[in-house]
Amino acid sequence: MDSPNKLYFGDNLNILRDYVADASVDLIYLDPPFNSSATYNVLFKEKSGAESAAQITAFEDTWQWGLETEAVYKEIVTSGPRKLADLMQALLAFLGRNDMMAYLVMMAARLVQLHRVLKPTGSIYLHCDPTASHYLKLVLDAVFGPQQFLNEIIWKRTTAHSSAQRYGPIHDVLLYYGKTGAIMWNPQHTSYEEEYLEKYYRYDDGDGRLYWRNSLTAAGVRNGSSGKPWKGIDVTATGQHWKFTIEKLDALDVAGRIYWPPGGKGFPQIKRYRDELKGVAVGDIWTDIDRINQVAAERLGYPTQKPEALLERIIKASSNEGDIVLDPFCGCGTAIAVAERFKRRWIGIDITYLAINLVQRRLRDHFHDELSPYEIIGAPTDLQGAEALKEISPHQFEWWAVDLVDALPARDRKKGADTGIDGYINFFDDKSGQAKQVIVQVKSGYIGVNHVRDLKGVLDREKAPIGALITLREPTKPMLTEAAATGFYESKDFPGRYPRLQVLTIAELLAGKRLEYPAHRVETFAKAERKTKSQQEGLF
Repeated sequence: MDSPNKLYFGDNLNILRDYVADASVDLIYLDPPFNSSATYNVLFKEKSGAESAAQITAFEDTWQWGLETEAVYKEIVTSGPRKLADLMQALLAFLGRNDMMAYLVMMAARLVQLHRVLKPTGSIYLHCDPTASHYLKLVLDAVFGPQQFLNEIIWKRTTAHSSAQRYGPIHDVLLYYGKTGAIMWNPQHTSYEEEYLEKYYRYDDGDGRLYWRNSLTAAGVRNGSSGKPWKGIDVTATGQHWKFTIEKLDALDVAGRIYWPPGGKGFPQIKRYRDELKGVAVGDIWTDIDRINQVAAERLGYPTQKPEALLERIIKASSNEGDIVLDPFCGCGTAIAVAERFKRRWIGIDITYLAINLVQRRLRDHFHDELSPYEIIGAPTDLQGAEALKEISPHQFEWWAVDLVDALPARDRKKGADTGIDGYINFFDDKSGQAKQVIVQVKSGYIGVNHVRDLKGVLDREKAPIGALITLREPTKPMLTEAAATGFYESKDFPGRYPRLQVLTIAELLAGKRLEYPAHRVETFAKAERKTKSQQEGLF
């Protein structure tokens, strides 16, 4: 059965064109990577146009002007929407061929596709920072139409901090557009501050319900029912009118919702009860959602990870249960995880397999057996595909291979020296609560017995009980002999012997072979202890 939820590995421009149908998506959130810390001069430095095609990876937030950008620019100008073509030519004349212009060209092509896949009732939130938000708004105006612009939302993402010769940058921008004038919308509210509630909602009729006395009149004379005298009070004479019709006022009075001043002095007032408050309507400046702190449970260590509360507000406001949420730059999957939590269907796309790995792990860890079914599309499913991925990007191949054994990817090698660890698995096999590790190495080229010995050295250095060497090529007999000589690891509290150094080929893993290790969680021991105690008490 075709799963409604999909995780795509690849360039989102191609995937949108090839896989996502017209008018099929209810809500789009995108946080396209951009090097906001780069200096203004670097962003606008002229490029020759001869550099390699622009690429995005999880840790390199830049698009550069190159031959591919040039081709996409010409396609927009010759085949794109007229207003967008005019805008891109004007921007090129103003900006020149540089990183900023490359970013806008590549985003324009993707926004055309995102507009196509959005339903008439759908909306889009583009998350960016002030470095490029003004240019992106022009592109969105050209694609969606300026009349479909709804809000520029300011999110205060951090507290004030000093910055050389300028005010500290502390906010991001979300550009919010609708596909048409008939978008789906659920108003969102935040709680009132306790100080405000205590100041105004302090009256009590004796039943414990606190209320605020609010005016029943508004300025200006009316000729209809709201302008007529009520209970002997002529509001027209004071240049006012009732906020409700006479019939509604009668009903409120019968329900005990009208406060009458003692002695008939002054105008009656309506009682607004504290327990009926919906909250403060959310405006376009969001200061109540903090960035993810260093010890937050949701923190994954992904450089551009956004807080779940931010996506929760967006998804609740602009979609309903069963609607499809699309994130074409899904990264570590915050939008996907929140969509799953609130029973939306979802589509995630990312160009790095590191992101695909993290999204899968996040979904499994958060939802366990309650996770909705989903498909992964674009990842290799056979040796030919694995070979092709290796040729395109050895790093992508490595992240994909690590995912085949459900391991976490190690830190990006370009951030430091190669430690001989491409991935790792934490596992528990005793009652101490201290995790042990499976160390994973991936080799896509030549392999020999020296690689087995090297991995053994890493296991000794890291004091890891089990290691896995994943190879694209078939291992030699001396390699298998050397691995077998490493012996077995025996679990202390759970029976089992596991080869200490395991050589697994991509072909074997694709065929279903599994890495052998004690796949237990901490809660496994708690359950076992409870069961043993119950047996001792004669309950079983």
